[in-house]
Amino acid sequence: MSGAEAERERPGVEGGGARGLLVVISGPSGVGKTTIVRHVKEALGAELSVSVTTRPRSEAEVNGVDYHFIDEAEFARRCEAGELLEWARYLDHGYGTPRRPVERAIAEGRIMLLEIDVQGGIQVKQSMPGAFAVFILPPSEQELLTRLRHRRREPEAAIQKRFAKAQWEIARARECGLYDAFVVNRDLDAACAEALALIRRRMDG
Repeated sequence: MSGAEAERERPGVEGGGARGLLVVISGPSGVGKTTIVRHVKEALGAELSVSVTTRPRSEAEVNGVDYHFIDEAEFARRCEAGELLEWARYLDHGYGTPRRPVERAIAEGRIMLLEIDVQGGIQVKQSMPGAFAVFILPPSEQELLTRLRHRRREPEAAIQKRFAKAQWEIARARECGLYDAFVVNRDLDAACAEALALIRRRMDG
């Protein structure tokens, strides 16, 4: 089999005979994407990808459920070996999406969900163009700032930092040209229904 033929046979790559679907859902903090992901997961019986991380596990977390907790050496090895679909470093810790479970799920006709930031979403779409990527937007930037404040989790300085990052993420998602759909979360139930309808339409198409 030639290299081109092998690439077409890889699950999740455009042109292949994949029966399943990789769905990427991204959006800034406070936009409601986690709730939307949970709704899609339950409605479609989908799987949620479990990321790897080098950060320490908290007492409330379960290895293999919340994250796969690995050390820095193993993280570096997986990056070098191409075993991660996407990866990034945040606060001196590595985070990434294991490639093998995603490809296995798609090859077996299942739906795999990735809830990742815009940088990770771009990496995944570049690696697996057949993925369906959805970005969740707030009704307006001012509404997003209001929602972040209403959570009352952080001081104002931290909220402003998170808000600035959200503005950057929204602009990056729009300009990169790799997201297949944008869903505005004005009403959470309506946004869940719209995201689900978009994914079903992609599955039927």
